[in-house]
Amino acid sequence: MSRTVHHRSPREWSRGAFALAATAVLVVAATSCADDIDDTMSTEATGWSLPADAADESTTDLADAATIESAVLTDDEVAGLLWMREEEQLAHDVYVALGDLWGLRIFENIAASERSHIDAVTTLLDRYDIEDPASGNEPGTFTEPAIQELYDELVADGTVSLEAALAVGALIEELDITDLRSRAAATDVAAIDAVYADLERASRNHLRAFTSQLEMRGVEYEPTELDQAAFDAVVSSEMERGRDA
Repeated sequence: MSRTVHHRSPREWSRGAFALAATAVLVVAATSCADDIDDTMSTEATGWSLPADAADESTTDLADAATIESAVLTDDEVAGLLWMREEEQLAHDVYVALGDLWGLRIFENIAASERSHIDAVTTLLDRYDIEDPASGNEPGTFTEPAIQELYDELVADGTVSLEAALAVGALIEELDITDLRSRAAATDVAAIDAVYADLERASRNHLRAFTSQLEMRGVEYEPTELDQAAFDAVVSSEMERGRDA
């Protein structure tokens, strides 16, 4: 008999403060940012198996792989990049904290993926001479108060039980997916769309992994950020890999 995990939606933290669209420009081949944990997660850790050659598509150096063109960013675009920078850092730091607490490999693997996402965003910040809001911050420390509040809340929730920690992971990936979709819809810059698509693909894989772990433990996860149909479409699909997956 399955149990159900309920989470209070933190939408008020993840929206509201920033307008959507980090339209800068990046990449003809920005795959790197998304080739996530797909490379490092094993069946033991996640309940999912991956193609044997998945590791061949691991993160590359964006500075070498990406071609970044000139653009004048709006204030909203800059705000979007700053938000995404700290949101990706939040995911990384939460997974590190929960991995240290629970010792489950999935947190370590997905934290490594989030590191590549951070690199993708900081590449854009560097290109457009935007100060990195997370530069020099200690782990779990954020410039944006709303993200700091969200981090503190999620880590606290994840200390309750291993199942609660896995549900926190699923919630973070829901937030990432919804944010990335909103930002992609707000820009017509093809390079940025490509990066967001890569990041979203990684988040879909992460969501599948966390919900799979919960199902293995007899826990039914209920989405709060994605609507049920969108959530079902993600978790019922196979793991994805590659830019055109």
